[in-house]
Amino acid sequence: MTLTFAQPVRRNFTVPILSALAILGIALAVLLHYTPHSTAKVTIKNVAVYPSHVVFKSESLIVGRDTVEDTLYLLVNLHIENRRHLPLFIKDFTATLTPADADPITTSAVEKPDIPNLYTSFPQLKSLADQQAAPLLLRETQIDIDKSADGLLLLHFPVSQATWDQRKAATITIDLYHQEPVTIPIPKP
Repeated sequence: MTLTFAQPVRRNFTVPILSALAILGIALAVLLHYTPHSTAKVTIKNVAVYPSHVVFKSESLIVGRDTVEDTLYLLVNLHIENRRHLPLFIKDFTATLTPADADPITTSAVEKPDIPNLYTSFPQLKSLADQQAAPLLLRETQIDIDKSADGLLLLHFPVSQATWDQRKAATITIDLYHQEPVTIPIPKP
């Protein structure tokens, strides 16, 4: 008795594999075509500048011992458009000022709990914010699909008005959860 082992016919998987790769390539091309290349479109509507000059009186009888502090507050009115097909979640706002003759200064936007104290200390800053007629843009804000958010950022730089006016550059960076940050320049007037 002779044993013969029947072997199944070998299938050629070339056609199914090429078909699957073609379908995957078409799906990827459609995805890339309909997905915007940028996360969000950010525009600055306007920038209001509030310079502060504070003199701290000395207890000493010596003339000229008073301490002076110049600071600058910026109210930046932003418009953020969600260009993704997913919601955006704002993590943080930072700004960088590059003075003409010094190293860059980076600051984070003023936190919500600190704003009432600032408005109490600087009533002119509050009236300037009220003139902007926009709410504060806060961290943890969610911007839904095909929606936008408008609001004010309050930024503080320990520089004088002259330093701000003679700056090399200034930028705002919006850090987002699960997305790349967006950086835009603050235009000079």
